[in-house]
Amino acid sequence: MLRWIVVVLLIVVGISFYVSHQRDASGASSSATATAATASVATGASAGAAAAPTVLANGCTPPADIAFGDGAVQSAAPGDMGSFRHGDATITPLAGFSVDARVLSAKRYGSDREARYAPIDLALGWGRMRDDAVLSQLDISQSGRWYQYRWSNQAPIPQDEIVRSSANMHMIPSNEAVADALESIDDDDRIRIDGWLVQVEAQDGWRWRSSLTRDDQGGGACEVVYVCAVAKR
Repeated sequence: MLRWIVVVLLIVVGISFYVSHQRDASGASSSATATAATASVATGASAGAAAAPTVLANGCTPPADIAFGDGAVQSAAPGDMGSFRHGDATITPLAGFSVDARVLSAKRYGSDREARYAPIDLALGWGRMRDDAVLSQLDISQSGRWYQYRWSNQAPIPQDEIVRSSANMHMIPSNEAVADALESIDDDDRIRIDGWLVQVEAQDGWRWRSSLTRDDQGGGACEVVYVCAVAKR
């Protein structure tokens, strides 16, 4: 009789140990899952609070001199930086270029010859051409690869300052990620773009050459920018 009692007690102790062990293992697994979920949420919250990152194309090196804060910076292209193929055209860098500005207007194109290289034009403003008090008195539009501005009665700032502080720029994305970043840009965004002022030459002899100054206007005054990096502020 005593032997059966001992056997029963051993069985009960064994069952209790097994149940306790399973509960501990389940609790440890749940705890690890919760920790991972918390880390994921924290990372997402941190990313949401940060400014939009710069989209930088692999293999497309921005110029050494870049704009921070306001305006455009142009620098000499390195002597060893030669022409390269882009689609069915040859692109020749003419100068390094970086601009930190407000988007006055964005215009998408899809049917002209230029659209196969630059599907979007950005009219950009810096200096006083980013101020609400000035822009509220100007009617700004884009068409036919041109940027137009008009005012009623009197210009809010001298016209030569408007010319020096704004420009229509043809944006050539260096890859799909940069193309997507450019496509997401809207009017009034604050952006910085780094890349190269270029000449585009197609196999049939067609050419598209960038302006190399910020104080010109009329035909040929637009910048043709091969874009390596895009950042929204």
